[in-house]
Amino acid sequence: MQSPSSQFSSRHSLDQAAALILTLLCAIWGLNQVGVKVANGGISPVCQAGLRSIGASILLLIWCRLRGIPLAERDSTLGVGIVAGLLFAVEFILIYWGLALTTASRGVIFIYTSPFVVAIGAHFFVPADRLTRGKAIGLIAAFAGLVLAFADGLRLPSHRELIGDIMCFGAAIAWGATTVMMKGSRLKHIAAEKNLMYQLGVSALILPIASVLLGEPGIFQPTPLVLAAFAYQVVIVAFMSYATWFWLVTKYPASHLAAFSFLTPIFGVAFGGLLLHEPITPALLAAVGLIGAGIYLVNRPSAPP
Repeated sequence: MQSPSSQFSSRHSLDQAAALILTLLCAIWGLNQVGVKVANGGISPVCQAGLRSIGASILLLIWCRLRGIPLAERDSTLGVGIVAGLLFAVEFILIYWGLALTTASRGVIFIYTSPFVVAIGAHFFVPADRLTRGKAIGLIAAFAGLVLAFADGLRLPSHRELIGDIMCFGAAIAWGATTVMMKGSRLKHIAAEKNLMYQLGVSALILPIASVLLGEPGIFQPTPLVLAAFAYQVVIVAFMSYATWFWLVTKYPASHLAAFSFLTPIFGVAFGGLLLHEPITPALLAAVGLIGAGIYLVNRPSAPP
């Protein structure tokens, strides 16, 4: 077996293959926004997230068994792994609960402050991933593109919406903190599959309980379309795409990866327009340009001294 340093060695910048994989992941996650909306018609949101974690955990266990990937070996990561799993569960509780209180446009803006959390956290806890002026400008440009895309839904919030906004921002902090933990703790030395199992396993226990405490009806109208949308979340999103994302986190700088996540809501709007006939405004095209420029600036190689 390879040593941790050779098996999970990191790279200092994204290559073309990683950029293409990240773009595909953002498209998958953008389509997932449509899938969640469809599945909400028959399965309550937090219950849906919990069942998704349970299903994906089972698939991950089968995958690890077939590939001979150990999940139970002692490597001093249990404590930090449980903390990462708790953050993962809290993230989804805050997202689903927050979006019930505020508008989707406002929620997206606050949720996707997460790349800033990653960049700042990595600057202090991951020595090889410092926040430079170019990265900061790139993140601001990409975030400005996101705000432009969803500007029509922004206005002064009501008291209820303000609470929802705070919850969505809390979800962004939890999401960013989880990513930084994977790069700045013992979790960086273990397989991506074990990292994912920590998060799926803990959330599979917590989210169904949270659903009951929130008074959700659970599964109430499991039509074929609802079940197909839910299966997409389990197999493609929570199992395949998250395993790929966690592998990328072990290999590449967290702040570079996080910048790509700004594309996810843009893909979500695009798929919403194509599949749900939701409006696509000219501002979306300008937003894509700003986000693309921001991602380029974040990932542009630093000039030699």
